[in-house]
Amino acid sequence: MEIGISLSNELEVRISEAFCIFDHHGDKYIDTRNIGNVLRFLGCVPTNKEVNEIIAATDSVENPGEAHLPKFMAHVSHLLMERKMEPASPQKLLEAFEVLDPENKRFLTKEYFGKLMSEEGEVFDKEELDAMWPVAIDPITDNIPYIFYINKLKHKTTIYDVAEAVKEELAANEKEKKK
Repeated sequence: MEIGISLSNELEVRISEAFCIFDHHGDKYIDTRNIGNVLRFLGCVPTNKEVNEIIAATDSVENPGEAHLPKFMAHVSHLLMERKMEPASPQKLLEAFEVLDPENKRFLTKEYFGKLMSEEGEVFDKEELDAMWPVAIDPITDNIPYIFYINKLKHKTTIYDVAEAVKEELAANEKEKKK
């Protein structure tokens, strides 16, 4: 992919690919309101606070309200190598769903789950719930069979696997330099 910026590893390639999806002018800048979208596209699960911290750290001095790819890539690469914003494991998700399902029905109703998601913790707005329902809900029962839903959420090779490999490579290069 030709983006006019030197990319030195797979992590940078993946970050730049996700970033460029939201670069509508092809100038390596995105509206900072899209930073959460870029992170989620990468497979991250940031809180609103984390998104706001990244916006503050990557907001352009020259173009306020926009993030420039090199600054964004440097900041986010570091966060990913530190495993920040990493999604919960399937086992942790299952344990959480089981707490919400004391009768062990293996599903939650749309109404119950929607109420929890819109009122507890990192709340979802109507737009976020509407985007989640097609993935979460069984169209026949109109319930959330959570084991099936968890399996839909799993990623094969996560960005965190790539970040770990790059981190190990950087450490090995640094060790080699010291010899």
